[in-house]
Amino acid sequence: MSTLSRPARKTFLVAHIVVSVGWLGLTLCLLVLALAAAVTGSEDTAAAAYRSMRIFGDWLLAPLALSALATGLVLSLGTPWGLIRHRWVLIKFVLTLITATASVFALRAGINEAAAAVDAGTPVTDPGGLVIPPAVALTAYLFMTAISVLKPWGTTRWGRRAAAANRRPARKTVAAPGAGRTG
Repeated sequence: MSTLSRPARKTFLVAHIVVSVGWLGLTLCLLVLALAAAVTGSEDTAAAAYRSMRIFGDWLLAPLALSALATGLVLSLGTPWGLIRHRWVLIKFVLTLITATASVFALRAGINEAAAAVDAGTPVTDPGGLVIPPAVALTAYLFMTAISVLKPWGTTRWGRRAAAANRRPARKTVAAPGAGRTG
């Protein structure tokens, strides 16, 4: 992929920040709702929390997760940071891929299962089971935010190779001694 133009880079950067912050906020909301459902003594409150989680999960979870993944991928491939040149970018990409996959498939399935149980009038068998996934995801997002700001750990071996290739001076042709002199 070629380098993004400055306006395109800034557009993708803003989009990436917006959807990433949205995904972080959504995950915090899911965590609060899961905690409320798990610790409340009210079946009505728990049912409302699970139904609210289903609405958030069905409408927002996949679009935000996949948009964060896509915009991050475009930024990494379209800027000098690269996808595999710096450790922090590679780690952030891998964590985003893992959390997006887990959110879209595992977390949504757990939310839908809990909401279906309360819709059927049956108790949720493991109310605490929906607390751990958003808590882990939130921790991962905070970590990814920190490494995005701090940019630790330097380059990967691929990044070092690319940097070395860019530093090599172009071969110059050297004129023979005395060439170009006039007598």
